[in-house]
Amino acid sequence: MGKLSFKDFSEILQSNGAENIGLLTVDLRSRIHLLTLPVAAVTEATLEEGIGFDASSFGFASTESSDMVMRPDLKAWFVDPFREKKTVNFLSTIHYIDKERTRYEGDPRFIAEKAEASLKTRKIADTSFWGPEYEFFIFDNAEFECRPEHTFFSLESGEESIYKSYHTALPEDKYCWFRDDVVSILDELKVPVKYHHHEVGQWGQQEIETRFEPLLKTCDNSVLIKYVIKNVAKSNDLAVTFMPKPIKIQAGSGWHYHQYLVKGGKNAFYQAGKYANLNETALFYIGGILSHLNSLVGITNPSTNSYKRLIPNFEAPTGINFGIGNRNSAIRIPGYVAREDETRVEFRTPDATCNPYLALSATLMAGIDGIVEKVDPVAKGYGPADPKKKYKEIEGNLQQALANLKKDKGFLLRDGVFSEVLVDKYIADRNKDCVEVSLYPTPAEYLYYFDI
Repeated sequence: MGKLSFKDFSEILQSNGAENIGLLTVDLRSRIHLLTLPVAAVTEATLEEGIGFDASSFGFASTESSDMVMRPDLKAWFVDPFREKKTVNFLSTIHYIDKERTRYEGDPRFIAEKAEASLKTRKIADTSFWGPEYEFFIFDNAEFECRPEHTFFSLESGEESIYKSYHTALPEDKYCWFRDDVVSILDELKVPVKYHHHEVGQWGQQEIETRFEPLLKTCDNSVLIKYVIKNVAKSNDLAVTFMPKPIKIQAGSGWHYHQYLVKGGKNAFYQAGKYANLNETALFYIGGILSHLNSLVGITNPSTNSYKRLIPNFEAPTGINFGIGNRNSAIRIPGYVAREDETRVEFRTPDATCNPYLALSATLMAGIDGIVEKVDPVAKGYGPADPKKKYKEIEGNLQQALANLKKDKGFLLRDGVFSEVLVDKYIADRNKDCVEVSLYPTPAEYLYYFDI
C-alpha cells in the first residue's frame, strides 16, 4: 500500500467534518467488525504503527499469538450514513506486529490484491471486472432460538399472498420503497447500481444488481451493500437475511456474479462468431471453474444452509456445465448480451454467506488455473449445455465440499495468493459448523419420528 500520508488522512477527515474514525474489517466468516476512534486520538505515529486488536477473535490467529494491527486504507473510505456523530469509516488492512508491519497473508483484502496481481504477473489480463447480484429476503418479523430444549424459527411477511412475484409491481411489491432507500444511500456512497426488483420468492425476496468494478473494489462494495441493507432494515423494524434457503417452499437466494477479463483496454473474453462470442481464453477460464467446482463451493457456498438451495431441478445452478441462458448451469452465458464490452460469464452457484474477498479470489484463481493448464470445457464434457443430455451435479453438502477442497487446494496456492495454513484453518473452522449444526434435532425430525 506504500507509505501512509498523514496529510492525506487529515484532509479526508477535515473535509468531511469527521468527529470519529471507524476502522472496518471483515473476518473469515464475512462478519463486519468496527473499531471507533475519536479524531483527536489519532496521530501520525498511530497511523504508521497501526491500531492493535485481538486477531484470534476474527479467526486470523490463535489466542497464544493473537496480537495484530489494522491500518486504514486511504483509498477505501466512506462517511457513515447511519452514525449520529459524523464518522468516516475506512476499510482496513491487517498487519503483523513486526517492525516493518508486514501484511498478514490471510487478510481477505490482501488475498484479493494478490489474486489481481497474479492475473497481471502471468500477463493473462490487466484486470478482472465483476458484477454481482444481491438476493435477500425481507421479513416483517423474524424470531429464532436454538437451545437444547427449545429450537424454532418463526417468520412473518406481508407478501404471502403474492402469486408470480418475479418483477412484480406496486402495490404487490411491498418493499419497493426499501430498495429505493438502499439504492439512494448506495448512490451517495458511490456504489454503482444497475437495477433492482422483486425476486421470485413470494415472501419478500429482493434483488439489487451492481455494475462492473475491479475485484477488490467489488468486494469492498459488497461490505458496504450489506452494511446499508442491514441498517436500513433495522431502522425500519424489519429483518433481512442473505441465508441461501430460509424457507423450504420459496426460491433460494444466491450471489451470482458476472465477470470478464480486460487486457490492453479490450475484453479478453471476446471473439466474434464463436459460441456466445467467447474466445479460447474465456473457455479455458470456464474450464478452470468447472473442473474445480466441487472444491470451490467450499469457499463460495460455505454454510450448511447453502446446500438446501443447491438442489437439482429447482432452478438451482447445480449442473457442472456451461450454456447460453441456462439457469441450471453453474456457468450461464447471458443470451441477451451482444456488445463486445459486455461479453461475460455468470457464475450462478455462489451465495452471500461467503466471504466476498475469498470467494471472488478463489473463483479468479480457478479461472487462472484453467487458462494456465488449458482446460477445455468442451473436451471435458462440460457443455455447451444440451437439455437432452445428463450432466454431473455438484456433490452433496458442505462436509463433502470441504473434503474436496482439502484434496484440491493447489489452484488456490498458486503465486502465494492463498496460504496453505489459511486454507487448512478455514476448512477446520467450517467443519466445526457442520458438526455443531448436525447435533441439533430439527422440527422436521420431530414431524417424521416423534410418534414412531
